[in-house]
Amino acid sequence: MTELINQPVPSAPPRSQWRDIWDQFKTHRGALIGGIVFVVIVLAVFIGPWLWPYDPTFIDIRSRNQNPSWAHPLGTDQLGRDMLARMMAGGQTSVSVGITAMLLALFLGSLIGVLAGYFKRLDNMLMRTTDLFLALPLLPLLLVMVLLFREPLNAAFGPETGIFILIVTAIGITSWMPTARIVRGDVLALKEREFVLAARSIGTTNFRMITRHVLPNVMSPIMVSATLGIANAIITESALSFLGLGFPPDFPTWGRLLFDAVDYMQQYPERVLWPGLAISLTVLSVNYLGDGLRDALDPRIRGR
Repeated sequence: MTELINQPVPSAPPRSQWRDIWDQFKTHRGALIGGIVFVVIVLAVFIGPWLWPYDPTFIDIRSRNQNPSWAHPLGTDQLGRDMLARMMAGGQTSVSVGITAMLLALFLGSLIGVLAGYFKRLDNMLMRTTDLFLALPLLPLLLVMVLLFREPLNAAFGPETGIFILIVTAIGITSWMPTARIVRGDVLALKEREFVLAARSIGTTNFRMITRHVLPNVMSPIMVSATLGIANAIITESALSFLGLGFPPDFPTWGRLLFDAVDYMQQYPERVLWPGLAISLTVLSVNYLGDGLRDALDPRIRGR
């Protein structure tokens, strides 16, 4: 009996940090639903075309302007092209533009924010540059960039690839400023924390300090900026396409589908409804997803 009492009680294994993040994330019902909706949309636009028999560019004049049916669940357009196939193809372009432009803006914003917050001698120059970009009127600037560089890029890479590179670059280099300001503020606060001072006292290099101690602690605002960046890029691309300055007419995007449907809005209002609903659902789901990720990744909020 004495031997049984003196035996050490086995301790429970330590919980994984990612398990804590997941437990916090799934308590946010809106974020969970938003994540599911976003994943469903991404799978539908990237896998759906492999399963759907119609080509989005196939023209069948005999089937033009058809109402929704079993053969064409979303109907056909003025040239007889299947609207469901065009919606999926347009979603591929819009989501790809959103994710790629977000990654570019996130890289630039995080880099400038960390450098400005960590290195005092760079702070003033980088923040004044950020203020300069914030003062620029973004939509006119985007329009000027598209008009100036569209033809050279189209000649170098082709009409689809060239306009994709142009729009992603234009959105990315005009969207990094909020991320930079948020990251800089967090780095300024982290730089004076005890664990950073302790790491500096033992001779930790600046590069290792940033990668091991600073960046992991600013992941929460970076992830929120990432999700908001996807939504902003999709809306911006849709606005450019709606103005007729985006992808070529035969290359569908959600914004281009809205532009093409304006002339037929009174006779066929569903042509405006479907791309508008897709844009709204994607942006809303991404915003909810970012809200949940912010709460789950912030150690000060996690566990409440």
